[in-house]
Amino acid sequence: MRGFGFSKFTPNQIPKGGFEELLKLFLELLNYTSGDAGEALAWLNELDKQYKITNDDYGIGDFVDELKQKGYLSDDNQNGGYNITAKTEQSIRQSALEEIFGKLKKSGKGNHRSPQSGQGDERNAERREFEFGDSLDQIDMTQSIHNAQVNHGIGDFMMTERDLEVEEMDYKTLTSTVLMIDISHSMILYGEDRITPAKKVAMALAELIRTKYPKDTLDIVVFGNDAWPITLQDLPYLQVGPYHTNTYAGLELATDLLRRRKTSNKQIFMITDGKPTCLKEGARYYKNSIGLDRKVVNKTLNMAAQCKRLKIPITTFMIAKDPYLQQFVRQFTETNGGKAFYSSLNNLGEYIFEDYARNRRKNVR
Repeated sequence: MRGFGFSKFTPNQIPKGGFEELLKLFLELLNYTSGDAGEALAWLNELDKQYKITNDDYGIGDFVDELKQKGYLSDDNQNGGYNITAKTEQSIRQSALEEIFGKLKKSGKGNHRSPQSGQGDERNAERREFEFGDSLDQIDMTQSIHNAQVNHGIGDFMMTERDLEVEEMDYKTLTSTVLMIDISHSMILYGEDRITPAKKVAMALAELIRTKYPKDTLDIVVFGNDAWPITLQDLPYLQVGPYHTNTYAGLELATDLLRRRKTSNKQIFMITDGKPTCLKEGARYYKNSIGLDRKVVNKTLNMAAQCKRLKIPITTFMIAKDPYLQQFVRQFTETNGGKAFYSSLNNLGEYIFEDYARNRRKNVR
């Protein structure tokens, strides 16, 4: 008999007890509760009731006690609940990095390879003739002696400058990045949570840079009616507010932060789901959420052009599918000379990681 058979769905990814398994789930819940440990534990209790993720030997109470013993939780004496610790914040970032990332102009010594060779920092597989200015430790002595034997014979061994062969060196580059995150109200509208994936990506990118490219810099800017910088420690607690979208203010602050950096490679990553709808004029806010307001759009485009003059490319990660919004992003990208990705929430992290890595492989000029 042809057709479809239906049965009750039984998730196979729910952990079955044990501290490490429950910790993974707890860290994931903290992303959705913006770092509220009490609410995350309440959700964990509900999941336990529904899916029986603990057993008679190890319950949620045992898990909470172990969290405190291992330094993941501290008592909130004022409110009678729990607070997460710096250890938990780092674990959230590491978890985000594993989830998302697990599956340039020469400006200083960094940790990114670039295609330019010469007197650099790291050996590669290429060889060339010795040139004035090459250091002695670059000379491949084995290959140089072989060249001398081939060129002059073994009986009357001699070595000239033309026999010397040196190992090419790759430069490692240094870059400065500003990650802009839209925290306007639209990031949670229409039943879709867009802020949590954006936070995860920011934490994963920050952890990647901190661990693999420690000489790079990453600044994080959030923008709603206004724009302000936040620290790495603020990320788990980030929430959407009742804000409009002042993209201009975000770009202005990001540009100001990059001006202070002494690196040659500078870039802005912007995660947003909507159009600019707000400007600040003196002490008042000019707002218009209906369509694309010419006044707001033009000022935002002017800021994109200014970034281009400062040689700061902007990569926009657009997580909305409205055609007229995508048209604005195309115009914005053309003005800046940057790039735009129209990505879903599921592959947002992959896009950002790939673009971050790709920008490090640009030719040094």
